Amino acid sequence: MKRSLSLLFKGMGMGAADAVPGVSGGTIAFITGIYEELINTIKQFGPSAWPAWRQDGLRGLARHLNLSFLVPLLVGIAISLISVAHLVVWLMEVQPLVLNGFFFGLVAASALIIGQHVTDRRWWHVLPVIGGLVLAYLLPSLMPFVASVGRPELVLVLGGAIAISALLLPGVSGSFLLLTMGLYGTVMQAIRGFELTTLVLFASGCAFGLFFFSRLLSWLLKNHHGATLQLLLGFIIGSLPVLWPWRELMDYQLSNEGQVIPLGFRYLGPQSYSQVTGEPGQLVAVVVAIIAGGLLVWLASKTGRPAGSTKRDNKESNDA
Repeated sequence: MKRSLSLLFKGMGMGAADAVPGVSGGTIAFITGIYEELINTIKQFGPSAWPAWRQDGLRGLARHLNLSFLVPLLVGIAISLISVAHLVVWLMEVQPLVLNGFFFGLVAASALIIGQHVTDRRWWHVLPVIGGLVLAYLLPSLMPFVASVGRPELVLVLGGAIAISALLLPGVSGSFLLLTMGLYGTVMQAIRGFELTTLVLFASGCAFGLFFFSRLLSWLLKNHHGATLQLLLGFIIGSLPVLWPWRELMDYQLSNEGQVIPLGFRYLGPQSYSQVTGEPGQLVAVVVAIIAGGLLVWLASKTGRPAGSTKRDNKESNDA
C-alpha cells in the first residue's frame, strides 16, 4: 500500500510536469528512481504478454505487465492531468516567471544529482553528453515541419508518437514539442473538452511511439547503460535554456490555428527583462521558486533512487 501511494504521487508529479512546455515527466521519473522500471514495464506490452496470459491467466498477465507498478502511476498521471495540470496551465498565464523559475530549479538540481550518482564513467562518455545537448537544442526547431506532413489526422498521430517518446526522455518536454508542432492547444483543449475523435487519434500515435521507443531505450540501457545515462543527462542539461525565466521571444511562426510557435529566444537578466518588456522581473519571487524547485528534487532524491545511482541499478537493468 505504501509503494502504491508513493507511485501515485510520483505519477501526479509526472503529469504536472508534462503539462508545462519545457519540462519532462521523464525527468520526474528519473529523479524519483522509477525511470528504468518504467521503461522496462512499458516494453512488456506486446506479443510477449500472450504466453504469460496463456500460462498463468490474468494473474500471470498482471505480473508480466507489472500492473502493481503501472496502475497507481497511471492513476496519478490521470489525476494530475484532470486537476493539477489545470492549475499549472493557469499559473503559466498569471505567473510565468515564477513557474519557469520553479521548474528551472527543479531541472537544474536534477542534473546535478543525477550527474553525481551516475557510475561506470568513461572518458568518451562526454560524447553522448554532447549528443544529448545538441539533440535537445535541435529537436524543437525541427518540429514545425511535422505540420506539413499531410492531413490533420496524420499530424495528430505523428505528434502523439513524438510527444510520448519525448515523455520517456528526461529533459525533453513532450508539451514543448507539441507547442512547436502547433498541437499543444489542440491537445489540451481536447483533454479539457473530452473531444473523443482528437483524443483517439492522438492516443493511437502515443501507443505507436511507446511500443517502439520503449524497446529502443530498454535495449540501450541494458547494453550501453553508462553511455545512455550520460546521453539522458545531456538532454536534461539541454532543456534548461527553455526554462530560463527572463527571456524575450525573438523568432516565431503561427500555426494554422493562430497559435504562436516559439522558434528562438534572447536570454536576459531580471533588470534587462524589465527594461525590454516593461514587466517586473520579480527577482525575489523567481529566486525563491528556483530554490523551492531544487529543494523538492533534493527531497525526492532522498526518497527515491535515481536511475544508475548504484551497481544494483545496473544489475536490475541487465536482468530486465
